[in-house]
Amino acid sequence: MAQRSVVVQGFTNSVLDPGEPMLGPLQNGGTIIANTAPGCWGPMITPRLRGGHEVTRPVFVEGAEPGDGVAIRIRDITVTSLATASGHDSSPAGFCVGDPYVAARCPVCDQIWPETHVEGIGQDAVRCDKCGNPVKPFEIVHGYTVTFDHAHGVGLTVPRAAADTIAREASHYAALPDKSVQHSILTYAPADMPGVMVRLRPFLGQLGTTPSMPMPDSHNAGDFGAFLVGAPHPYAITAEQLATHKTDGHMDIDAVRAGAILIAPVKVKGAGVYMGDMHAAQGDGEIAGHTMDVSGSVTLQVEVVKDYPIDGPVLFPLLEDLPPLARPFSPAEKQAAARLAVQWGVEATEELAPVSVVGTAATMNAAIDNGLERAAKLLGITVAEVRNRATVNGAIEIGRAPGVIQVTFLAPLARLDAVGLGSYARAQYGL
Repeated sequence: MAQRSVVVQGFTNSVLDPGEPMLGPLQNGGTIIANTAPGCWGPMITPRLRGGHEVTRPVFVEGAEPGDGVAIRIRDITVTSLATASGHDSSPAGFCVGDPYVAARCPVCDQIWPETHVEGIGQDAVRCDKCGNPVKPFEIVHGYTVTFDHAHGVGLTVPRAAADTIAREASHYAALPDKSVQHSILTYAPADMPGVMVRLRPFLGQLGTTPSMPMPDSHNAGDFGAFLVGAPHPYAITAEQLATHKTDGHMDIDAVRAGAILIAPVKVKGAGVYMGDMHAAQGDGEIAGHTMDVSGSVTLQVEVVKDYPIDGPVLFPLLEDLPPLARPFSPAEKQAAARLAVQWGVEATEELAPVSVVGTAATMNAAIDNGLERAAKLLGITVAEVRNRATVNGAIEIGRAPGVIQVTFLAPLARLDAVGLGSYARAQYGL
């Protein structure tokens, strides 16, 4: 029997596999509650994990079939970590087979995905259980440890002595969930820029549905997924398989935060809604490659959207997250337009609503093309018209370098109604 709410307590091994059992089933319109583990750095230094993140076990949604979508209302995102660490990375030679996110390797034992443990602190602290050699598929080139105030509104980066103190109790300060198996990145104790204040603005870097073939979680997108094409490890795929099976759940778009509505494509029966990689804050582009990964609690409400016409996500951000030109027109602006319509013989003024269509690909330019094509297909208009609308009534926004973008613009509300999304725009923006 389907449940009204599902509490998620477990995680994948960083691979999203449609053949694995899902939690649930969840009633259409039901609620998912989860305590998420940090993404990126912790899993990146945990060689047994095979995808670079540690995401929640997917949830089966009643009535969701391939070709549908699921509307995910983000009801709450709350940071629970007391501190985290991050920085710009490098990948030392010899510690992986082709891809350090997917196939970490001990260069002494020559074992892929070795079991490891932590000895002490610092960048050589993660060691192979079998031979004792440090295993570090990633190093921090320039990094920081940051602590958060009680209200989780402000953070402050700390000096070396404080970073070392935190590193010795890394799991506590990271607030790692009970079933998380990652080594906390706090163990590395980076402290290259102490005394920097930061604002917290939490969001989910990973939120979406299960791809229709096994895929490392951080590679469920067109940019990171490109690293799987022809790779030398067991998760290698073709470009056609990537395009067919991915669902673009790894977006790193900072507008995927509490109050937003995300529409995700369904490619397996039950959708398999999952989440993770919570970020305390991030500027557009995540240009350092990583940001402040944290543990946190999340509440989602999910409902099925039948016959969803595109293969990627659509976002209805909070009003304040919209680019200025993509915000709904005020009553005064509408009155001015009505006067112009009378003056120039325009029979009707379009009803418009904000929408943000996600595009992903191996490069930024290709991601923009992907987003424009998806937006055109969604609304049943030409790419040329989308370009014009996004120019005068919107913007191209960067989620993540090298290739996640948003085509955000004011779209004809009638076109959104035609594909079952108009009600979400009306509810989100009071139209």
